[in-house]
Amino acid sequence: MMDYQGKNVVIIGLGITGLSCVDFFLTRGVTPRVVDTRVSPPGLDKLPAEVDRHLGSLNEDWLLAADLIVASPGIALATPALADAAAAGVEIVGDIELFCREAQAPIVAITGSNGKSTVTTLVGEMAKAAGWSVGVGGNIGLPALTLLKQPCQLYVLELSSFQLETTSSLHAAAATILNVTEDHTNRYPFGIQQYRAAKLRVYDHAQVCVVNADDALTMPIKGADARCVSFGVDVGDYHLNTQQGETWLRVKGERVLNTKEISLVGQHNHTNALAALALADAVGIPRAPALTALTTFTGLPHRFQCVWQRNGVRWINDSKATNVGSTEAALSGLQVKGTLHLLLGGDGKSADFSPLLRYVQGDNIRLYCFGRDGAQLAALRPEIAEQTETMEQTLRVIATRVVPGDLVLLSPACASLDQFKSFEQRGDEFARLAEELG
Repeated sequence: MMDYQGKNVVIIGLGITGLSCVDFFLTRGVTPRVVDTRVSPPGLDKLPAEVDRHLGSLNEDWLLAADLIVASPGIALATPALADAAAAGVEIVGDIELFCREAQAPIVAITGSNGKSTVTTLVGEMAKAAGWSVGVGGNIGLPALTLLKQPCQLYVLELSSFQLETTSSLHAAAATILNVTEDHTNRYPFGIQQYRAAKLRVYDHAQVCVVNADDALTMPIKGADARCVSFGVDVGDYHLNTQQGETWLRVKGERVLNTKEISLVGQHNHTNALAALALADAVGIPRAPALTALTTFTGLPHRFQCVWQRNGVRWINDSKATNVGSTEAALSGLQVKGTLHLLLGGDGKSADFSPLLRYVQGDNIRLYCFGRDGAQLAALRPEIAEQTETMEQTLRVIATRVVPGDLVLLSPACASLDQFKSFEQRGDEFARLAEELG
């Protein structure tokens, strides 16, 4: 365990993660200072009175005087005040780095543009099914530092590229990059390779690297090495195998589970299941309870979740698809008997929508585009696209057209913040309207 006694520690960013950092240091006899650019950040009412705080801007004097800065993932290291502190020799870390310095149990580390919350939760469920005490958190659910309060046999962490940028002490028992697609272009001005480089940090010191055989960007920078285990749709140590109309999860030639036994739907979720199984195998979770978890786990809200079904029409909420790659994943391998009514729209974050074009071909699809970038999305195939201002207007149109066998899919390829507080609110509204109109 690190000794922080006598250190001048500044925490940037409050909220639930910032508070977990404050608590971490206070329990070690160190009183940190807190800086937040917001005047009234969430969690301010829970900040102990003895902790000095500076709100509304970054306090550059505090940062330059610090021995250690714990930066929120939401603030870029390129921010001038942080860059100046780094140049002055101040150590800058994140909460994940603090966690990795303390953790005594093996860590499964999961990153990727899409699917990481599902895979993280799945691996946690597999460990629980085996009777293990497991801590699941990071970029999902609980802040990592709170996991240290309970003894665990295994930690399963979802990690964002932002969190990995400030982490150097991670020695994962098993690590994966599920996929790399364009995202956060505002944070990575030098493009996808800069974004990938942040993700690749998850493999540093990892004992097993679980790579996506269908995505070369998930490979270590020098290519696959002896640590690598692969998963994929048709190829990989873990892959899908279709015979006589039925699809199986197959591990190194052995069929282990029929996908009809899996509660999760969609080919992308079946590859998520493969990745989770590879990670579970890598850390020794027994296979039988791992497979049991695959049959009982029904998925996370807003991630390709069937929220309503009536008269032969399915309504699927994939509001978490806030980037193009996530929508590609939803559409890849999707089979619909009737017409696919696809809702796209919101704030595209300057993304290139053209990769979606190959998935919206054919006669059995209609596009419904709304929000800030609705016109840009409708331009993918104007002859089958309709544009409305809001999602509700779109759903009221769709409700008059659906017939048995159709599928209504909200997989927007965009952030929600132009019209909603969050992707969760957007998904809840879709579910409410589906039940009302369907």
